[in-house]
Order: sequence, then structure tokens, then C-alpha cells
Amino acid sequence: MPTTELGDFLRKRRAAVRPAQVGLPEHGDRRVAGLRREEVAQLAGVSVDYYVRLEQGRERNPSAQVAETLAVALRLDDDGRAHLFRLAGLAPTARAAYGADRVDPALVQLMAAWPATPALVYNRAYDILAANPLGEALFAGLPRNLMLAVFTEPRAREFYADWPTVAANSVAGFRMQLGKAPDHPRVRAVLSELLEGSEEFAELWRRHDARGKSLDLKTLHHPEVGRLTLRVQTFSVRGTDGQELAVYSPEPDSPSADAVALLGMLTTSGNA
Repeated sequence: MPTTELGDFLRKRRAAVRPAQVGLPEHGDRRVAGLRREEVAQLAGVSVDYYVRLEQGRERNPSAQVAETLAVALRLDDDGRAHLFRLAGLAPTARAAYGADRVDPALVQLMAAWPATPALVYNRAYDILAANPLGEALFAGLPRNLMLAVFTEPRAREFYADWPTVAANSVAGFRMQLGKAPDHPRVRAVLSELLEGSEEFAELWRRHDARGKSLDLKTLHHPEVGRLTLRVQTFSVRGTDGQELAVYSPEPDSPSADAVALLGMLTTSGNA
């Protein structure tokens, strides 16, 4: 069995590649899902013994050239390739002296100037650090950690219309954050809580999917204003320890835009 994150990642990615994707026949006696170890070794131009040592954790530091050929052989996308390079010790991780979770007041002021757009800032562990009034109203009643909101909140499956997709994407993004800061105490603490408290998280975690945030559409069922479909854009906050800004915007002149406007009115009246 693999004894390193790198070995486990390689094994999971190998199982996810169909032989036809790399020009190999699918017929015959195939007793493993995806590619065989010897097939990956051949595609990457390394010896079978060396590749086996990588999967088993007996070899931990492949060269950049080997990592690149493995990324090609395993059909990794840009996020998967970056994650592989970090696991192989070929890319920088976050500094050990992790910064304080303080959001720049100018960014808080900027978010407050968006009265019709929910927005929030979260850290590597997905703790919500700041939100504008609409952002607070959108996630009201949920845990202040977005990962715990998805996996430990009983009403999450109702709140997130496509919960399985949200769950899978959240885990893949969380693994990317762990790869960037493998010793981050808060990320490790949230990971432990999720592994102990959610079998669904643990099952997704074992897949070793790793991908960053991208432009996305999410449909939410808000208890006060009903169904909202929002475009979610995520931006890295420069000069911070992994903070990200998430902006949730509805299609103009849509029922979701009306629902967001209603949520804004309810928020204003509630604060009056």
C-alpha cells in the first residue's frame, strides 16, 4: 500500500485513466481499474521498478522531468499537475510562519460598496473571515466554515440544490489548499474534524481529486427568498496567506436577481 501522499495520488490518478485515453486496447485480462503500473511507466519513460517505488512511497523525490512525463501519462490538468509537483517537492509551499487571518479593511469597504452582490472572504481552511451584508444573509444560519457547512450542516442538502457536485468540488479545492500549505494548523484541524465527522467527506477525500476554484454556477435554496442561481467568481487576495474573495452574482433581470434584491431588502429592514 502507498505510504506517501504522492504515492496515493499516483495510484488514484492511474485508476482514473482509461486505456483508450492513451491509445491502449481495453480488451484482455485487465484486473485493475484504469492503467496498469507498467503501462504508466512505459508512457512516462521510466522503469517499472522506479514507478512502483514511487507508488509505494519508497521513492519520494522524482525529478522535474519525471514529474512532467507522469503528468502527461496520467492526463493531469493544470491543477493536477501543480498538485503533483508540490507533492514531489518541486514547487514552493506556503511559508511556515502562516499569516494572521485579518482581512484588509479596504477590501471589507469594497465589499460593502456592493449592495446587490453577495461577497465574502475565506482562508485556506475555508473559514469565513469577512462578508458584506448580503453575503452574511446568504449564508445565515450555516457554520462559519464553508467545508463544515457542506458536510456537517443537516440542511446542506436542501440549501445546495446540487449537493453532490458542490461536495466533490469542495473536497478537491480543499486538497489543493492542503497541498499548498501541508503543515497549516487550521487546515489540518478542519481536515481532522471532517474525517472524523463525515463519512461522505472521507470517501471523497480518498479519491485524491485536486483542483482549484473556477467560474461556477450554484443553485441555492434560501429559506427566506427561495431558489437562487448565482454565478460564483473566486479571486486570490494578493499579499495574504491564501485568502480568497468569492463573489456571487445573479443573471441580470432574472428571478434570481429579484430574489437577491428581496434578500437585500429583508437584510436592510432587519438592521433598521
